[in-house]
Amino acid sequence: MLGNTLAASFIWGINTLFLLDAGLSNFEAFGANAFFTAGMLIFEIPTGVVADTVGRRASYLLGTVTLAVTTALYWMLWVWESPFWAWAIVSVLLGLGFTFFSGAVDAWLVDALKATGYRGSLETVFGRAQIVGGIAMLSGSVLGGVIAQATNLGVPFLVRAGILVIMLVVAALLMRDLGFTPDRGENPLQATRTVFRASLTYGLGNRPVRWLMLASPFTAGVGIYVFYALQPYLLELWGDEEAYTVAGLAAALLSGAAIVGGSIAPWVRKLFRRRTSSILLATVSSAVVLLALGIVRDFWLAVVLVALWGIASAIDDPVHRAYLNDMIPSKQRATVLSFDSLMGSGGGVVFQPVLGRVADVGGYGASLIWSGVISAIAVPLVLLSRAQHSPADTARDVGDQTDAGGEAVTDAASGHTPAAGSATEASKED
Repeated sequence: MLGNTLAASFIWGINTLFLLDAGLSNFEAFGANAFFTAGMLIFEIPTGVVADTVGRRASYLLGTVTLAVTTALYWMLWVWESPFWAWAIVSVLLGLGFTFFSGAVDAWLVDALKATGYRGSLETVFGRAQIVGGIAMLSGSVLGGVIAQATNLGVPFLVRAGILVIMLVVAALLMRDLGFTPDRGENPLQATRTVFRASLTYGLGNRPVRWLMLASPFTAGVGIYVFYALQPYLLELWGDEEAYTVAGLAAALLSGAAIVGGSIAPWVRKLFRRRTSSILLATVSSAVVLLALGIVRDFWLAVVLVALWGIASAIDDPVHRAYLNDMIPSKQRATVLSFDSLMGSGGGVVFQPVLGRVADVGGYGASLIWSGVISAIAVPLVLLSRAQHSPADTARDVGDQTDAGGEAVTDAASGHTPAAGSATEASKED
């Protein structure tokens, strides 16, 4: 988490400025980001199959190699001032790199926790990971802005590629799959078909998971746009379009918020009996803050609102991940988690160019107001997930999750387990 986030965050504070500096318009810049999320949408299931059949470690290594190569290609496109179609192609491949991580890393962690007899709450573990990620993001985003200010907008991309190469070596030496045995009994096409069916059964076929997944396009999809739109928006409020260090402030604020949110997420979880209560609180707060952020014109007030938005999102993340993990059997965990990420990517594909166009026509403030409106659509969907009364909604420790595992194999229509064998197997795994 430390190495990956540090590498990725070197460009988070200046990515939009980098694309605009390459000659792209707002519509094209966020269009390139949309192609990135389209790549994630296309490759989520195939790469989830890699994690669930070949292994989580293999998926991680493939992702690291892919990201290092495509990051270097991004830098080359900037040097050559390439046309939009070239950015679109490389952005799709960049999305491919991230899909090797989504689902696989969480599945690797949760499987290992269960295999080694961990009895604490998943929120605590995910919260700690978020704190580490927040520290890495804070360091990387600030350093990325400072390096860009001292050199040029392309150097942070080269630094990112270099760190990814180091992470490849570290993972190859240290990472091992615990609590998971790869299933290599099928060829890739058969495995893809089998795991895709399983992802539908344990994902959209499982009612509490389904409604939470359907909320993802409106939260994660909008969140991708907001993250990158905050860079030029804060520069606009600051009054200097070349103050790259200030642009890095947006990512730094969100990384600090991730540290705070990761620290207090387990505490917030204890305030409520249900996990969905924490998720609802974060979802409503995020929507309200985005509406306010689109209205204000004072830089420092905007900074406060950015921090509040980041904290709300950071509180949601560990609880959201723990809730999903407790409803998914081990063998399908990486794929279903990837499917959830796929839903968020689908929202990003749709909303990023649309909101980018709104920014071209009406300014970044107008696009942030619409971001708040769109993200609010997730609220009734979370309420529908809550209404299913899944045991995972009230589970607190990994040891409490036998019932949650049984819930993961409920039939979508009846709510009853389809067969005693599958329910028993799920209880053994979860």
